[in-house]
Formats: sequence, C-alpha cells, structure tokens
Amino acid sequence: MKNNSIKVAVLAMLFLASCAEKKEETAPVEEAPVIETFIAQKEKLSTELRMPAELVGFQQVDIYAKVSSFVKELKVDIGSEVKKGQLMMILEAPETSSQLAAAESRLHSQEAVYMTSNNTYKRFLETSKVEGTISKNDLELAEGRKNSDYAQLQAAKASYREVQNIINYLQIRAPFDGVIAARNVNLGAYVGPAGKGSDQPLVTIQQQDKLRLSVFVPEAYTGYLSNGDELSFTVKSMMGQNFKAKIARKSGALDSKLRSERIEMDVINTTKKLLPGMVAEAILPLNAKDSTFVVPKTAVVSSSEGIFILKVKDHKTLRTEVQKGREFEDRVEVFGDIQPNETFVKVASEEIKDGTEVK
Repeated sequence: MKNNSIKVAVLAMLFLASCAEKKEETAPVEEAPVIETFIAQKEKLSTELRMPAELVGFQQVDIYAKVSSFVKELKVDIGSEVKKGQLMMILEAPETSSQLAAAESRLHSQEAVYMTSNNTYKRFLETSKVEGTISKNDLELAEGRKNSDYAQLQAAKASYREVQNIINYLQIRAPFDGVIAARNVNLGAYVGPAGKGSDQPLVTIQQQDKLRLSVFVPEAYTGYLSNGDELSFTVKSMMGQNFKAKIARKSGALDSKLRSERIEMDVINTTKKLLPGMVAEAILPLNAKDSTFVVPKTAVVSSSEGIFILKVKDHKTLRTEVQKGREFEDRVEVFGDIQPNETFVKVASEEIKDGTEVK
C-alpha cells in the first residue's frame, strides 16, 4: 500500500514538471522595439505668417492755429473732400489789423528817411569831385547815415512782412488733397497756439485714395521679406474679400520694445472701400532664399539640456544639438551639424540615450 502511494506521488511530480517545460517552450520571446528613422534632405520651405496690421491714411495731418484768434468762417465739415490749397477756415484777430497798419506806417516813414539820406550822400559825392568843397569826413558821415537808414528800412520791411504772414495764418488752407476726418471747433470758438484753445487740432485731414498698411514683423522673420514682395490681407468688415499689396518700405531697424521691424505697403483705395484706422490681418509669404534641412516635428526634442535630434551612426543613436527655425504643419526647420543623406530617428525622446542600438 505504501509503495503504491509513492508511485502515485512520483508520477504527479513528473506530470507537473512536463507541464512546466511545455509552458516554458510556448512562452513568447520579447523582441527589441523597432525605431523608425528617416534620411535628412534639404528643401526650400515656403510658409505664411499671419500678423495683425493697421490701415492709415497715406498722408495725415492735424492742423492747429498759429495765432490766437476766433473762428470767423467754417467752409468744411467732417467728410468734406478738399483739394490742395483750398480755403477751409477763416480766423479773426482784430489786433492784427492795427499791427499791420502800424508796420506799414513805419515802413513808409523809413523809406522817406532813407530817400533823404541817400540823396544827401549823392549830392555830397558829386560836390566832392571839386577839390576843397566837401571834406572827406563830411562825405564819410553822409555815407554812414545813408547805410544806417538803409538797414532801418530793411528792418521795417521785415516787420511789415512778419505782420502780413501772421494775417495769412488766419486763413487755414488744405496742405494736400484729402478728406476732413475730424473737426473740433465751431463758429466763434477761441483757438490759439497756447492755452485751452490749443488742446485739440482745428481739423484733421487724411489722404484716403491711397493708404498705408503697417505691420510689425518679428525679428526671426524679417530676413524672408524684401521690397516688392506681394502679400494679401483681409479686414473684418469685408469678410471673404482678399486685397493685394506690395512691400514699399522697410524701417531697417527693430523697434526697441517689440523687437520687430516696421514694414509698410501702399494700398490704392480709389473706391474708398477701405477706411483709415481699419485693423487688417496680413498674410506674409515667407519664402526661403536658400535650401535648409526640414525634419518632422517629432524628431526634435526640447529639454532642459537643450534642443537636439538623434542621429543614427554605426547603428547607434547620437544626440546632435540643433536650432529651430520656422514651423509649418508637422515639419520644422533645423540648423546644426547635419549633412545630407544622414539618418535620424523620426520619433525621438529624452528616454532614448546616446548609444541606443537601432535595429
């Protein structure tokens, strides 16, 4: 009976051992993960940059009063179209009339004085030709008096012209063809170069048949834009319409606060659809001048140790530091120690260390 129990136990142990061996034989073998790679190639990346922009009048000026006066006549209002030299407003300063009369009187008086001294000098000069009639000293005194009176005459003329110019300032004329965008005074209002009457301009004139589209482009993208490049822009009030313009001017310097370059485009606006002050969205074409390396975004790792991609050399990974350029959809420009036809890891991460074997 005891022998039979021993046999049964031995058979059970043999059965369990054979089952364990079969399990070990059928267990799957774990394989190393496959690392996807790609070959670096150069290409010219063309992207777009969308930036807010502003439309302003090609010419715009605020006109102030130069002389303390009152508004006598208003010949324009908001929205009035004016031509260069057109009379827009007449100001009144009664004291200038008396100033002009006084200056004119002084001018006539000085003309008479100079005429007398000039005639005296001429007579002395003619008489002095006869020896012994006029002393040399008397002739010199007459000439000095004539020159002094002539200088006084020129000063009187200058004073008279000054008062005339002041009176001309009382007539406000348009400096260029444009539209009155603002009018801040009414009839009888006091205006002047100082005080409460000078806190606002009399009128604001804008040239609206031609506008400026101004946009500030970040430093990283200024090198891709040149004078003459065409771009398109839209405005919110006219959705669905695209407008075209060409770069006409670049400031050539970066704004100290925004670190951006101001770029201006000239926009022909003969239909007057676009208005100064509108906010636009400019679509700037960024076309690379030279070919650069463009890689998938997943290949670039940004970490505390820097920005790098994983190069595959001798079937092993090697971190290569790069600098990122423009991004477009799922691709990005990179600059660094990269050669054409080198192999890189397509989906990189910090977990993949240098020397990782690539199957």
